[in-house]
Amino acid sequence: MRASRASTGKPVVTYTLIALTVAIFLLQLIPGSGVTQALVYYPPLTASEPWRMITSAFLHSPSSIFHVGFNMFTLFIFGRVLEIPLGRARFIALYLVSALGGSVAVLLIAPGSVVLGASGAIFGVVAAFFVIQRRMGINNRGLLIIVVINLVAGFIPGLNISWQAHVGGLVTGALLAFVFLRQRNKASVIPEVAFVALVVAGLIALTLVRIFVL
Repeated sequence: MRASRASTGKPVVTYTLIALTVAIFLLQLIPGSGVTQALVYYPPLTASEPWRMITSAFLHSPSSIFHVGFNMFTLFIFGRVLEIPLGRARFIALYLVSALGGSVAVLLIAPGSVVLGASGAIFGVVAAFFVIQRRMGINNRGLLIIVVINLVAGFIPGLNISWQAHVGGLVTGALLAFVFLRQRNKASVIPEVAFVALVVAGLIALTLVRIFVL
């Protein structure tokens, strides 16, 4: 079985992402560990330390266990449902590229902010779940309401929520879902890989334009 097709067994990627994120959160709690400072995303550092656009998705606010708890619970719910039918390679691509999409949105819209959290990646997963359900003809208005509420919450003053990362992850996840659906019955995985690579290239191009042109 090709890695990009449906997987069997347990949702290993989902559990691994949760375990890794929780482990990093525990390291963040250690005084003087410097984990948060080393991995958080600060747009002015994009050119010199671009990996922060991804690593920030594994960080959460050390002062709020609710932050990491809510995100990991959401990943646990939706990740288990999506990973098996999508396949592990597709799912890890969905998660990481959605995280990148969230960071790119922050760079474009709020370049002076400091962001951390898995929300961009999580919104990408939820968006993909929504798109796939809709294509299957499933009524998921309830999920749409939940997504809208969470997006609106990002605009409430004082909550310190990066709505830019939410929107970026959401758009990226939905786009990847359309790619996966378009290629689901094709014998070759090469076009699918090419489409995903094209999405990543587009995000990188937006990043370079924002850094060196605008």
